[in-house]
Amino acid sequence: MQVSVRRLLLYPLCATRSSQSRAALLRPVLRLLSPSARTLFSDTGVWEKDYRTETRRKVEEWWHPRIMAQWQKDSELRKKFYVLSMFPYPSGRLHMGHVRVYTISDTIGHFQRMRGHQVLNPMGWDAFGLPAENAAIERGLDPEEWTKSNIQSMREQLDSLGLCFNWDREVTTCLPDYYKWTQYLFIKLFEAGLAYQKEAVVNWDPVDQTVLADEQVDENGRSWRSGAQVEQKLLTQWFIKTTNYAKPLLDALQDLPEWYGVKGMQANWIGECTGCYFDFKLKVNGEETGETLSAYCFSPETVFGAAYLSILPSHRLLHGSSSVRSALQKAFQLGRDSVTEVTAHNLFTGHEVPLVISHKEAFDGYLDTVLGVPDCSEEDLSVARALNLRWTTVVETHEDGTQTLINSEEFSGLTREQAFDSITQKAREQKVGGHLTSSKLRDWLISRQRYWGTPIPVVHCGSCGPVAVPEEELPVTLPKLPSLTGKGASPLGAAHDWVNCKCPRCKGPARRETDTMDTFVDSAWYYFRYTDPHNPDRIMVSWLTGGLLCGLCALGVNVHCAYVEPFWKLLVQGLIKGQTFKLADSSQYLKREEIDFTGTHDLNLQGVTWEKMSKSKHNGLDPQEVVQQYGVDTVRLYILYAAPPEQDILWNVKTDALPGVLRWQSRLWQLVTKLRAARQLGDVPNPSVLKKKELAEAKKIWENKNYAIREVTTHFTEDFLFNAAMSRLMGLTNTLSSATVRLLQHSVEFEEALAALVMMTAPMAPHLASELWAGCSLLLRGGDVLQQSWPTVDPEYLEVPDFVELSVLINNKACGTVTVPLQVSKDSIRVQQLVLESPIGQKLLGERSIKRAILSPRTALINFLVDE
Repeated sequence: MQVSVRRLLLYPLCATRSSQSRAALLRPVLRLLSPSARTLFSDTGVWEKDYRTETRRKVEEWWHPRIMAQWQKDSELRKKFYVLSMFPYPSGRLHMGHVRVYTISDTIGHFQRMRGHQVLNPMGWDAFGLPAENAAIERGLDPEEWTKSNIQSMREQLDSLGLCFNWDREVTTCLPDYYKWTQYLFIKLFEAGLAYQKEAVVNWDPVDQTVLADEQVDENGRSWRSGAQVEQKLLTQWFIKTTNYAKPLLDALQDLPEWYGVKGMQANWIGECTGCYFDFKLKVNGEETGETLSAYCFSPETVFGAAYLSILPSHRLLHGSSSVRSALQKAFQLGRDSVTEVTAHNLFTGHEVPLVISHKEAFDGYLDTVLGVPDCSEEDLSVARALNLRWTTVVETHEDGTQTLINSEEFSGLTREQAFDSITQKAREQKVGGHLTSSKLRDWLISRQRYWGTPIPVVHCGSCGPVAVPEEELPVTLPKLPSLTGKGASPLGAAHDWVNCKCPRCKGPARRETDTMDTFVDSAWYYFRYTDPHNPDRIMVSWLTGGLLCGLCALGVNVHCAYVEPFWKLLVQGLIKGQTFKLADSSQYLKREEIDFTGTHDLNLQGVTWEKMSKSKHNGLDPQEVVQQYGVDTVRLYILYAAPPEQDILWNVKTDALPGVLRWQSRLWQLVTKLRAARQLGDVPNPSVLKKKELAEAKKIWENKNYAIREVTTHFTEDFLFNAAMSRLMGLTNTLSSATVRLLQHSVEFEEALAALVMMTAPMAPHLASELWAGCSLLLRGGDVLQQSWPTVDPEYLEVPDFVELSVLINNKACGTVTVPLQVSKDSIRVQQLVLESPIGQKLLGERSIKRAILSPRTALINFLVDE
């Protein structure tokens, strides 16, 4: 390797790039202060010898506002990179899970910025929802005041963590300028027939007095918010027709190769999309009733062979305000399949089939209405025969086992596979069903009977029915209410002046919808609004050129994943868990300080477990207290080093990664201290004075630097194993720490490696790295460390050599090296021959009996075992 000085010139630390006399260049300027007089190099030009607590505090205080200011200056001409962190609910206090998510996104943002990207790392607030309303009720406050106060508090907390967000793009879902566009999207869905209202049996939380989505009910049937046992209740609700898009969503998962794990969970949640719904109109005695119904067909290609339509005894038609309720109840026989006088007219085939009330309590998945086709189900055949129903055979099986359709109008003669595609496509074209979906997926119920949510922009007119509010009248804003109780019907119903309005269509009297939207509707599109948050005329601009989505595992599936596909990578984070102590007899949680660890008092503990941090479990941590104790950079490094992002962190500062992180910061500081001390000796750095052994050491530093750059860059761009990246940087730190004073004085390789080390540390510990960079004034390349370009591997490091230096051992003792061609370096026989022909081989092995020659598969080494 040839020594190269292409990148920087070598100067003593006192040097500047202007012309100076040699005497000035050699003048020692390093002053090391005593521990009692702490100062900061960036402020005073005086470098402290050790990185102590007070130094760390000064470093972070100095660099915090400067790093924030640097972040706001970005060129719009650069390639874009979008880092999306799932925005928080403004509870008023950050928890350690927030700190972990936003530390990771901030680290990635700084890294991509150093790689030359224009980075969008926005922040906002998922500000509507039950917790704010309940908290406001408990305190007698306005939910809006409570929410805005919490947002201000949490903004200050995020700022204290040194997190660089694009605050100029902040969004808040409870503000009219945001939910105007939520309402706009709803209207577009409503106009397309994808938002609709119907009676449905819903999950009812008796404590919070509102409807819950299935994802908000735990495995024990309790509300995820209040913990109450969920009840089933029949209500008229608003739905979004997600089942129409089940198959496209499922297929699109294949375009997300970097969504490991979560992609499988999402596919399982959607289910196999092998059937579809067909639309029906219900009749009684041949007269239309105005009732419509969608029935699931497991084999859509056989729809012309349907014998009946079946509903469950729990179906809304038997219990709600349906016009066919009495006819159904009249025919219902508990525990038996019951034929009714109600018939169902299939809008696709034009056929009518009887409506049957099933004896079953449940169908597959979440279905409550299915189509019975005897040709493709033994069970359906048995029911049809038992009820003496008529049907048409539509499947013909040939001698070779193939099946084609008969008695199916234009689809007769097609194979079942061909008919499947043709029938479902035509049903979609006619808008009478045909959208492939599964028996597991249901349409998204978005109604909530609470105040603090986005108003649904619909008015109900006695003449026109439900009518969308005109777009030019958006947003429909929430009215101020004098008080909230959280009990009974939707609170908006009490705002009479707001509820009573005119129909936009006929101008007659009408009433506004009093339910509000599920907060998931607001959070289903916020990443779009970040791209153009202050534009009153359009919802977004084209920013989504690919990026990274960071979020907690709990938010990685179900309703959250249908909307984040523009992001090429989903980085799921595990939880941060604390030690939990619980009494065996009462299951009461105890504080750590209440435990006698000496063993003199037996508290009959149920056990010590690691659980998600929570105030109620006395195992939580206040992020601000942790930062105050250890510093921002230490907490950032700890979070990144303790575990890979997808794994849980078990927080125990006495035994885990924290001591190692503290030591590493001190060792980084010591490298700069040693360099400055070596340069104060006065000699102008001169690589030519280095001896052969020192040049070999310099080459090792050069190799380790390039290896570290390659590995760390890979970790930051591919697997996001920040702990592994830090381990590699610690390894480079070890290499540099063992360098001799002469290398510190005269080696280009040492300086370039130290520069690369500081730059690669910067995204993870920006305050410390900024001060280290300032302390290495000879490395200055214009600007602070976060303004530098990310280091790249030297091209010569990537070059494949023509020859390899092979170490020769005899009876495990090193005897020298032999140069062999790379192409034969793994050929044991050929390598042995070349060694024996070399001067070393002739001298040391020519007269000896070789018992065995072992060529290492991993390193350039061959070991000859010979008789002594």
